[in-house]
Amino acid sequence: MQDSKTLIERFNKDLSELDFGKTPKNLYDPIYYSINVGGKRIRPLLCLMACELFDGIYEDCISAALGIEIFHNFTLLHDDMMDKALVRRGKPVVHVKWDENIALLSGDAMSVIAYKYICKSKNNLRDILEVFSKTALEICEGQQYDMNFETTTNVSEEQYLKMIKLKTAVLLAASLKIGAITANTTKKNTEYISSFGENLGMAFQLQDDLLDTFGNPEIFGKEIGGDIIANKKTYLLIKALELASKEQKQKLNYWLSNKDFNPKEKIEDIIYIYKELNVHKHSENLMNKYFETAFDSFDKLEVAYSKKEVLYNYAHSLKQRDF
Repeated sequence: MQDSKTLIERFNKDLSELDFGKTPKNLYDPIYYSINVGGKRIRPLLCLMACELFDGIYEDCISAALGIEIFHNFTLLHDDMMDKALVRRGKPVVHVKWDENIALLSGDAMSVIAYKYICKSKNNLRDILEVFSKTALEICEGQQYDMNFETTTNVSEEQYLKMIKLKTAVLLAASLKIGAITANTTKKNTEYISSFGENLGMAFQLQDDLLDTFGNPEIFGKEIGGDIIANKKTYLLIKALELASKEQKQKLNYWLSNKDFNPKEKIEDIIYIYKELNVHKHSENLMNKYFETAFDSFDKLEVAYSKKEVLYNYAHSLKQRDF
C-alpha cells in the first residue's frame, strides 16, 4: 500500500492534468480556479487508501477519486454562495472573484463533470453510482437543513448532528465505501469502513466548527467567525444556549436577532460567552467520542494490521488540525 505522501502526489498530478474545457471562459475558469486553489484532498485520498487496503489498485480507483474531489469542490462553491463567504483556503471565493451567476453555473457544470468521472470507474459501476447518487442527494438535504437552521430559533443537538451527518459525514463514508467496492472486498468490510468514515466525518465537522470560531485564520484558510456572523446553529451555539444564564442567553439572543451589527463586536461577544461556558470543551469531548467510535469500526476490518497502518496513521493525522 502506498503511503499518503505518494498517493497525494500522484493524485494531484492526475488532477492537474484534467481538461474540463476551455470556452466559454467564464464557465470553465472558475472550475480550474476552485480545483487548483488547494485543499488537503482528504476524500479522494480516503477513497484510494480504502481501495489499496483491500488489495485494489490505484488505476482502478483514480476516476472515482477524481469524481469525488470535483463533486466536493462543487459543494464548497455553492456552499460559499449560500453562506456569503468571502474567502476559502486563503483566496477569494468564486462568487467574489467573478459573480454569483457565474458561480452558480460553474458549480452546476462541476457536478456534471464529477458524474462523468465516477462513470469511468472500472469495477462495480452500478454499486458505485448507487452509493454516490444517494450521497449526493443526502448532501443537498444536509445543506438545506443547515440553511433552515439559520432562521430557526430552537435547534436541538439531535437535529444538528443529523444535519452534519448529511452535510459532511456521508461523503467521507462514501469515499471509503466506493474505494472498498472498487477493490471487491467483502460486504462486512465495506460496511465497517463506511461506519469508520461516517464517524470520522462527524468528528471532522465538529472540529471544523471549532476551527471556524477558535482557529488561526492563516492556518485554517478562512476568516474566523463566519459561523457566528451567519447565525449557524453549530454545536457550540446549541450548547451555549443550553448552558447559558439568563443574562448570557439574553445577550446571545440579542446577537442572533440583530440584523444591523458590527461583525467584529458580535464575534468577540459570542466567543467571550463560549469561553465563559466552556462550550469548546464540550465540543472537543463529543468530537473525541466520534473519533473513538470511528476507530472501533476500523479495528473490526478483516485485514492484517500491517495493511491498515497507512490509513490508520492518516486518519489519526486528521485529529491534529491546528487551532
